Amino acid sequence: MSSGLHVVATAGHVDHGKSSLILRLTGIDPDRLAEEKRRGLTIDLGFAWTTLPSGREIGFVDVPGHERFVRTMLAGVGPVRLVLFVVAADEGWKPQSEEHLQIVDLLEADDAVIALTKRDLVDDATLRRRDDEVRGRFASTRLAGAPIVPCSAVTGQGIEDLVAALDAMAERAREPERDGRPRLFIDRAFTIRGSGTVVTGTLTGGELTTGEEAEVLPSGHRARIRSMQTHHRGIDRAAPVSRVAVNLVGTAKDELDRGDVLSVPGAWRPTSLIEGWMRPVRGLAQAISTRGAFKFYAGSAERDARIRLYGSREVAPGGESFVRISLRRPLVVAVGDPFVLRDAGRRATVAGGRVLDVDPPKRPGPDAIDRLRGRIGLQGKALALRLVVERGAVRADDLLPLTGLRSSAAGTVKVAVVEGGWVLAPGFVEAFGQALREALSDHHAAHPLQPGLESGEARAWLARHDARFQDASLAHALIAHLARTGSIAVDGSHLRLPTHHRSTAGRDDADRLVAAVAAGEPTPPSVKDLAATGFGAELLRAACADGRLVRIAPDLVVTPEFLARATETLRELGDQGDITVSAFREALGTSRRFALPILEHFDARGLTKRKGDVRVLREER
Repeated sequence: MSSGLHVVATAGHVDHGKSSLILRLTGIDPDRLAEEKRRGLTIDLGFAWTTLPSGREIGFVDVPGHERFVRTMLAGVGPVRLVLFVVAADEGWKPQSEEHLQIVDLLEADDAVIALTKRDLVDDATLRRRDDEVRGRFASTRLAGAPIVPCSAVTGQGIEDLVAALDAMAERAREPERDGRPRLFIDRAFTIRGSGTVVTGTLTGGELTTGEEAEVLPSGHRARIRSMQTHHRGIDRAAPVSRVAVNLVGTAKDELDRGDVLSVPGAWRPTSLIEGWMRPVRGLAQAISTRGAFKFYAGSAERDARIRLYGSREVAPGGESFVRISLRRPLVVAVGDPFVLRDAGRRATVAGGRVLDVDPPKRPGPDAIDRLRGRIGLQGKALALRLVVERGAVRADDLLPLTGLRSSAAGTVKVAVVEGGWVLAPGFVEAFGQALREALSDHHAAHPLQPGLESGEARAWLARHDARFQDASLAHALIAHLARTGSIAVDGSHLRLPTHHRSTAGRDDADRLVAAVAAGEPTPPSVKDLAATGFGAELLRAACADGRLVRIAPDLVVTPEFLARATETLRELGDQGDITVSAFREALGTSRRFALPILEHFDARGLTKRKGDVRVLREER
């Protein structure tokens, strides 16, 4: 059971009485323009509302019926799920009746009531023929079986039955989503003296609140909601689905267009590239090819478009295809949104379908059809999981604009791994985790004396193997997850396998290195001299890391035993007073070349303090 507010769009051929019927139902004339009243022809969207006998409020979007204004009709009916379809009993089915039904069917409207207007102008036999004709036209659409109500806006005949049918449709209507992303499809923007900019549109998806910051897309302009109205009644909170007028502070009328979306910051991301599924309109006489230009319609927006079909070069009448749609200007759409395509040259509606991807890969790849087929019908967590599986890794903050799932709910995506602001697919983690472990194993084999692979080198290695890791934060997230789960170990700035433990113990080359240094003390060989005799820098670093040698200066290493003796010598001299380089040199039995860097080492350790040409022991030593 549905309650609250509902929005219904009209549809039907020109001059079949849509606006007159709305006036009869609501007491509000939807034709607001002087030219409309002069010509007796609806040329722009009109709006009206009423309260049904059940107490439900219903808003009407009255659309023009003339073929020249189909683009305006699409802007009105695009965001709306309920339809009042109007056919005049005296004229019957007409060309725009057919095109409007094609559009309503392509947009997959949820429900409809059919008003057979001008009942007072025909006899009963004609009325029965019209009823049969209309019923037959609707039979092959998703709205087959919609109630048909004969009525007259002039005499009032059948109006009560029509109101009852509208009330029953509102009763059947599905409850709108109230915890999703708000999306007000703007169809009007104007300025009120003393108030400023006002936009009107149909609100879906979520709520808007007075005082909150809003974002206009695709421009990205920010504004504040000063006040709102529904049906000329001031409100603090607007709920879907409803007609809403929003007074904005911070944006001008000329910065707004029909087809823009008003929402809250960060909820949506405009796109100019879409993938989806499409089918030709019923009765299409020729195949749809990728040649030529098209008009794309979704929500209240219209965009110039080019299409690319997957799996074929054309779609025959009665067929279907997955499609890639390139738009000249970005717009806001969601996965699952219906759309309509019109041939720009012939100005004819040719196809419609559903959006399946709002951020497709730059290159479709050979699996595009399978990828899109797997997205059909997915929403929320299921869509988020599909996105993560497709891409391997998705920023948590991207889930909301791409799938409607808030980043705070990323952890609820089944089997996905959440780490460092990323949502990772298990297969992605396993594949690159295994590759990184193999790289570490190779590194350990080639450099057994190194503590591991530098983390910067590991990130660079990942980036070379997959462009996604050029975003360093993704590499950080993967490494953090592997470390947290014990797949790898992190020691300072190095990565290693948990089983790798560098050690020089028992290595003959390390023993010989230490012996060579000890043999030369108190005037040990320099690092350069050690390298010349075959002791490499890696072995030297490992011996120092293991504590078997101590690096005193870039070109000087000593044994811990010698350093202990030098420390004791230093303390003995310091207890007697100032320490000079010459006194320390003589006491240690070495040369100035070695004595000075050792003293500087003690300075750095905080054992001594230099005063001019002498040193003194620090009080705390």
